[in-house]
Amino acid sequence: MDSRTKRRLSDAQLDATLRGALGAGVLSAEELEDGFANAVYRLGLEDGRRVVLKVGPPPGLRLLTYERHLLRTEAMVYRLAEPAGLPLPSLLHAAFDDPALGGDYLVLSALDGVPWNQAALGPGEDASLRHELGRHLARLHTIPGTGVFGYPFAGLTGDGWREAFLVIVGALLDDAVHYGTPLPAPVAEISALVGAAAHTLDEVVTPSLVHFDIWPGNVFLTGEGPGRRIQALIDHERAFWGDPLADFITPTIFGEIREDDPLVAGYREAGGAILLTPAARVRADLYRTYLYLILLVENGPRQYPEEAYARLRDLATSSLGRSLDALRVL
Repeated sequence: MDSRTKRRLSDAQLDATLRGALGAGVLSAEELEDGFANAVYRLGLEDGRRVVLKVGPPPGLRLLTYERHLLRTEAMVYRLAEPAGLPLPSLLHAAFDDPALGGDYLVLSALDGVPWNQAALGPGEDASLRHELGRHLARLHTIPGTGVFGYPFAGLTGDGWREAFLVIVGALLDDAVHYGTPLPAPVAEISALVGAAAHTLDEVVTPSLVHFDIWPGNVFLTGEGPGRRIQALIDHERAFWGDPLADFITPTIFGEIREDDPLVAGYREAGGAILLTPAARVRADLYRTYLYLILLVENGPRQYPEEAYARLRDLATSSLGRSLDALRVL
């Protein structure tokens, strides 16, 4: 989707950037438009390699508070998750505050698969892939952290998960005020509802690495028919240290986590622990509230085209209203 945060580079800038990063010039370039925040290019290089360049937003453009240093968060995930055996593109180069571009960028190996949301799946394939995705999430959540919860690069952290989550949601609500985001309830009421339910977060005592953006567009597939498999998980910039349960929110976006979901079965078979207790379902409502707030407030800095954004905005608004209703009856 087009966004004000996407920084377009000229052919000369692309060539100079890749020569500096990998020592090879650019022969072909294609902008990939599916993402929402960063400009992304698929590039063919002089030495035969095909790579992907992710370029951070323009320096000086105000983003959401949690979005500070997005690509530094993503680079951290690649460096931690690849040794753990997660299916990922390879991180070939990372540059922060690059003097030539004046910002951050990553160079990744290009994938030859297709995004899940663009694949024509046969009967039963979706369930099989959800089961496999659950296994990958279980592995992701075993990556050890440093004991800090939240978004370290954005400065939104806490010694406990309740403290960190309240800081994170508070920052997002401040962003909503700054951008004048229309919400289905007053900011003060949303803050109070989240605060009243936040005691359930005390059940989370160990910070796990959470992707928090696992939707079909961020899962690449390879193969055909019964042999189709997940090739890679991508776009890790929204990752934080927190509750593994939060990674079940985006794969079930605008819905609920169900016991009979193959995602849950795959997660448990791979050793992941997920118990859908009443307290866990309250935590899930808190994470849905946070996700739907993101989908609404991020339009402030990004200024999506109205026609392209309207359906997502309407779904997020109605879904946020339902999540807040669930918190009201606690």
